[in-house]
Order: sequence, then structure tokens, then C-alpha cells
Amino acid sequence: MSLPPDLRSSSRPPIDVITGPFARFAKMEAAGGILLLLATAAALIWANSRWEHSYHQIWYTQATITLGQVSHSESRHEWVNDGLMSIFFFLVGLEIKREVLIGELSTFKQAAFPFMAAIGGSVVPALIYFAINKGGAGAHGWGIPMATDIAFALGVLALLGSRVPAGLKVFVAALAIVDDIFGVLVIALFYTQHISLIALGLAFVGVAVSFGANWLGIRNPVIYALIGVGVWAAVLNSGVHATIAGILLAFTIPARSSIDKTDFLRQSRGLLDQFEQHDPNSYQAHHAIHALEQKCEMIESPLHRIEHALQPWVSFLIMPIFAFANAGVHILGKTSAALTHPITLGVMLGLLLGKPIGITLFARLATVVGLGSRPTAVTWKQIFGASWLCGIGFTMSLFIAGLALGDGDLLDMSKIGTLAASIAAGCVGSILLLKSGKMPPEARA
Repeated sequence: MSLPPDLRSSSRPPIDVITGPFARFAKMEAAGGILLLLATAAALIWANSRWEHSYHQIWYTQATITLGQVSHSESRHEWVNDGLMSIFFFLVGLEIKREVLIGELSTFKQAAFPFMAAIGGSVVPALIYFAINKGGAGAHGWGIPMATDIAFALGVLALLGSRVPAGLKVFVAALAIVDDIFGVLVIALFYTQHISLIALGLAFVGVAVSFGANWLGIRNPVIYALIGVGVWAAVLNSGVHATIAGILLAFTIPARSSIDKTDFLRQSRGLLDQFEQHDPNSYQAHHAIHALEQKCEMIESPLHRIEHALQPWVSFLIMPIFAFANAGVHILGKTSAALTHPITLGVMLGLLLGKPIGITLFARLATVVGLGSRPTAVTWKQIFGASWLCGIGFTMSLFIAGLALGDGDLLDMSKIGTLAASIAAGCVGSILLLKSGKMPPEARA
């Protein structure tokens, strides 16, 4: 049997031909959002099938991790939410630090517009939810509709392609990052039940050690990972949610290069010249390549290197697992009750109405008072359309719901509201942006 032409080609190894489609999918901007959607659909189908019991049995079975004399036991669901999500929040922290240092939040003028929009997009949904649930069993869940799912929102924008200006994507990303900051603060301040001062003190000692490693010039990510495990364990036992450890540690990661740009260019060109002058398999050529590799590590900060390494793991593994573990709510037989339940209504109206109203009004306010300005080549209609996409609250909304409402029917009502609102927000936002993209240039001013 002869091989296909692609496999016979000497220019492409067979493994590249086999893995090519997967590699192309991974490079898609919307790939993470697509996997989240598939994981959510799988969880919903399983939880509403005759095998529902096995779904819950998988996630609520206890799992114990033992290191020497120390062991810790939690359900698999809790390991996902306390453990894997700490890595997600660590990545969020790295993104926040990068944006504050060199990105869209690095200057007051740049940060003010998305910051004000994020305030409106957090406060108005929370107020709508609280007004509906005031005095009720779900009143404590006011933080659920505050969040924006950055993976889904940016995934939808990526699917819309060239109809969406780059400035709008930057605006949504910056807004979602500020949203995450607010979400972390809400978790730390309002969804922490008891605090162990000793464990919390140990966590801050660990953070201080990590800052000290940064100050000493230590750039090996393994060192920060080892410190991070200790800080995570201390925060887990402090009563503060373990994911806060990820945010705290992210701000200790070095963000500076250890070599000047000019020196890097000069030394790298010298090494490339050395490589060019010798046989590719010679000792001198290999020495030049290894030296060049070291220079590349020196010019790239640990923050950027860790962020780049973690991104695919978070997008293609951690977030889909989280969705699969948390989206499995039994909907059959509950939809009629959910339609009139105050928690479901609070979440849905908070995300569907509170987000677009709050974001648009506060963004307008930022321009009126002169705090910030609308991104170039982005219209108010596009801002409004994107504000609907920010009503996709999936990941953080489900996460906060678990902290605020615990397990049971109240949590199910919040999940139904989150899922329904996220689907509707994604559809409405996409339609509005598609219509705004058809306008002639003169109508966009």
C-alpha cells in the first residue's frame, strides 16, 4: 500500500501531516472559546441523560494528595475549582501586570475608558440582581452577573473577523481584565467566610519570598513555581479562596529583560555570523546556537515566558475541564421554575441588561467628563454591540455562583440563568456587530 502524497513528501515529516489540522486549530483565536462551548455542551448533555448520576459521581468523589507527612483531601470538583483555577487566576494576574506595565492600562488616558466601562458593567448588573433578590435566599449572589468571560467574548469577536476593528478587540480585552480585577476583589472581600491569620501570614511570607527572589534577579520559573505551591497551600488553609494565591504570585514575577536591547542585537548578530561561517554540524555552529538560545531567554522576561507557556494549557485544558465540571446542571423539569425564580431572573437581567446599559453609559460618561476617549475607528454602535458580548459571564459567573450559593437548587437556578444569558448575549452582540460592520465609513463617525 502506497502512502498519500503528503506523507511521501520529504519536506514534511509524517507527524507534521498528522498533527497539522490540530496545530491549525490551536492557532485560531476562537479555538479556546470553541473548546469551552463543546465542554459545556458535553456537561449539559451528560447531566440531563439517564447517566446523570455517573457525572456527579465523577466530580464529587474524594481525591487525596499526599506529600510526605502532609495530605489534603477534596472532591475532584473542588480540586478543579481550588487548584486548576488558581493557575487560571495566575495567568490573569500576569495579563493584568503586563497591561499595567506596557499595555492598555499603562497610562491613565488609556486605562480610563475601559476602566469606567468596567465599573458600569460590574455595578449595574450587581444592583439589578440585588434589587430582584433583596431579602431572599439568593441575595448573597449579587456578584454572579458582574463578570465577563474573556475567552468567550474574544472568541466571538475573532469569529466575526474583519467586521470587528482591532481597537474594539483591545477595548473588550482591557475591559474584561479590569472586570477580572473587580471579580478577584469581590471574591476576596465578600466570599471569604472565615480567616486563619496564621495561614494567611504564612501566605504573605511566601509572597514576600517571591518578591525577594525577583529583587535578587532570580529568573528561573521553577523557583517561583515551588514558592507558589507553598503560597497556594497556605491560602487554601487560610479561609481566603485559594485562587487569590494565583493573583498575588503573578505580581511577583519579574517583568524586565536581563539584557539591553542594543547588546542583545549586537551579540546575536555576532553569534549568527559565527554560525554562518562554520558547518551546521560543527562544534562551533552548535556552540553559537546554544549561546543564541541563552541570549533569547535573557531578552524575554520571565513574565512573558511563563504567560506564553501557560496560555495553551489554560485555554485548551484548564478552562474546558472547569466548564465540564461546573456546567453540568440538570435542566429538564426545571426550566418552568427557573423562568420565575428570582436568582435566575437576577442573573439573566444582570448579564443581559445590566452589562450593556452599564458599560455603554459609563463609557459615555468617561468621554463626557474627559477621563478617556473612545478608541480610534470604533463607533458607539460597535461599543454597544461589544457590551452585549460582555454579558457572556460564563466562567467567572459560574465560579462566583459556587462560592456564593453552595450546592443545591439555588446554584442550579444561577447556572441556568448564566447559561441562558450567555447564549442570548452572544447572539445579540454578534447580530449588532454584524449590522454595525455593514455601515458605510461616513456613517461611522
